[in-house]
Amino acid sequence: MRRHEIPDRAQVVDGPGGLPHLLLSSPAASAEVALQGGQVLRYARAGGCPALWVSRAAVYAPGKAVRGGVPVCWPWFGPHPSDPAKPQHGFARTMLWELRAIGAEGDLTWARLGLRDDEATRALWPHAFDLELTVRAGEQLDIALTTRNTGDAPLTYGGALHSYLAVGDVAQIMIDGLDGARYHDKVGGGEHAQAGPVTISGEVDRVYHGTTAACAVRDPALGRRVTVAKAGSRTTVIWNPGPEKARQIADMAGDEYAGMVCVEAANAADDTVTLAPGAAHTLRTVLGAEG
Repeated sequence: MRRHEIPDRAQVVDGPGGLPHLLLSSPAASAEVALQGGQVLRYARAGGCPALWVSRAAVYAPGKAVRGGVPVCWPWFGPHPSDPAKPQHGFARTMLWELRAIGAEGDLTWARLGLRDDEATRALWPHAFDLELTVRAGEQLDIALTTRNTGDAPLTYGGALHSYLAVGDVAQIMIDGLDGARYHDKVGGGEHAQAGPVTISGEVDRVYHGTTAACAVRDPALGRRVTVAKAGSRTTVIWNPGPEKARQIADMAGDEYAGMVCVEAANAADDTVTLAPGAAHTLRTVLGAEG
């Protein structure tokens, strides 16, 4: 992996638990990517506060998902649709990815990671694939996840770029961009229509349907605005566990729910993707922090 390093811009280091992490830096920003899971753990504009949240109780160990950053949920979102014994949110977020390339141009430093099917993945999901994640750290954090069907039969998959955003106080934030959208409420049940900005006053777990617009998180406690734009997705997920559920999550300190909110670009529910042999699809999210 170290053959890809670029002095002063990209370096492979031993992260927590001895797992390999990639440090990206540019005149505009810095980022940290865990090669286990292809997971962006940190992004900050030069001189700015971190845009992503990671739990102080997160576990860094082989085969374990890290609570925070931007986990790659793939090839399904949430529980497996027919077998609850299979891993939550798929297997990509706990596997070691290949570091394929690194580059730097001006204010932008980027890395490309890859994951291919093998005996272990086919035991969980019997399809041939090539998965590629490109992370660009500059004035914005740009993450693109491309799925290629390398087999000889169609495949259907779902997933998400599960962005955990750092906020000053989740009870004060307002999330714009979803006014009028219909959503499934996984906490209270039923289908509803969003009226005005999304606010958080307890546990929230909502799957918004037919949404392609960018979201903007207004954060008065930190005095900033974080935007979450996306492509290749018609589902947006908003999640915060609230105080009671947070106390039940082993890798999350009980009070940390107040400092985070998930705004996720997803292919979930009825928004799964079917690829013909040789076809590809890209799910992309672009995060920007102002203030």
